[in-house]
Amino acid sequence: MTPADRGTIPALIAVSILLASCGSNEPRDGAPSGEMARLPDDAVPRPEPRSRYGNGPEYEVFGKRYRVMEDGSNYRERGVASWYGTKFHGRLTSSREPYDMYAMTAAHKTLPLPTYVRVRNLRNDRTVVVRVNDRGPFVHNRIIDLSYAAALKLDMVDDGTSLVEVTAISFDEPDGDRPVRRTTAAPWPATTPAADADHRIFVQVGAFGDRANAERRRSLLVRGGIAESFIDADKAARPPLYRVRIGPIAGVAEYDVLVDRLAALGIDDPYLVSL
Repeated sequence: MTPADRGTIPALIAVSILLASCGSNEPRDGAPSGEMARLPDDAVPRPEPRSRYGNGPEYEVFGKRYRVMEDGSNYRERGVASWYGTKFHGRLTSSREPYDMYAMTAAHKTLPLPTYVRVRNLRNDRTVVVRVNDRGPFVHNRIIDLSYAAALKLDMVDDGTSLVEVTAISFDEPDGDRPVRRTTAAPWPATTPAADADHRIFVQVGAFGDRANAERRRSLLVRGGIAESFIDADKAARPPLYRVRIGPIAGVAEYDVLVDRLAALGIDDPYLVSL
């Protein structure tokens, strides 16, 4: 993970050191050799001061500039989550806290450090709360990098990535989250909960009040070689709503390809829908 500081010379040195650590001579990242005896509880959201480190206002990695949000309270995004483990365990995060792969933490490119977020696996509806204290992932089409423990709780360790929804937790609203979660360790589940349904996931590329506009969007997709698209007509809505969707998609690999194909058609705001 690459820290982003306030433009000071020490910060630039730190960035260079951590980027160099990603070289080919470094060991590959992965899971620990032994199983965890118990799953950790979710992070407990609480108001915290903004970290002195990793909060920009801007930083650059691999030739791309990122601007840190002033306020992430309204942040919600769907996309691809990845996770990081043994290779970075014990190393300093962007907030200068040691990375603990057994803690409920995460890395994000632009949310303020720290920020608490709720991450939902769109495939199985498992949800975790993590504390964002690091920067990354600096990989195309990835929105959050989870700790090993968080990925384990979302059942995405084996796949390496998953389609997720990430929602920032705000303390400004009267009914916002408060630290009321239990503090005792959760036992390791003997079996996958029956509630873990395998949801079908679609990519939505437009919602229109006029069916003709929806037909034009779908025609654009077909001309671009995306034939597996359709119009979902919600006639119960007033006025009726016509959503253009693609899928269902099999997983992250197919989603990555689809995002690039949509970008080539000038569609840069696809939205994941889990049914």
